[in-house]
Amino acid sequence: MPTVRVNTKSAQHRKLRLNNIADLRAELARTVAAENAGTLRTTGSWTVGQTFNHLATWINFGYNGFPSELRPPLVVKIALKLLKGRFLRSGLPRGVKIGKISGGTLGIEPTSTSDGLARLNTTLDRAKKSPPAYPSPVFGMMSHDEYIRGTLRHAELHLGFLHP
Repeated sequence: MPTVRVNTKSAQHRKLRLNNIADLRAELARTVAAENAGTLRTTGSWTVGQTFNHLATWINFGYNGFPSELRPPLVVKIALKLLKGRFLRSGLPRGVKIGKISGGTLGIEPTSTSDGLARLNTTLDRAKKSPPAYPSPVFGMMSHDEYIRGTLRHAELHLGFLHP
């Protein structure tokens, strides 16, 4: 299925609440099962594989380092840092694009569902075991709990466009 550009600010999005990595893995399994059964409906711009790969890419940044193009201007960094608690509690806004990055974000190259899922499961294993080694370019160094909560809110955002 080719990538189709969708206005994700207004596209249908289901509300998810993932409380831990086990909840996330269960949602991944439901999504894959629905895709395999031919009953998965998508309302976002990405395939399932792209979505899984995107999530894995961003988790890995905390362990391998963040690309320099993700360093926001100081005023943006300050504003977003003030919203950190809200984001970790309530979720991330839809339709946000990172300026000067083609496609508005990273980790969205075409990827099969099976490859994206394998990569995401590997990164979730890593995240479950240890805190991030590198500070977020926006939020600074995050505790292990904060990093997991951020990962879960990020997954809720993107998996909300996949309707098993």
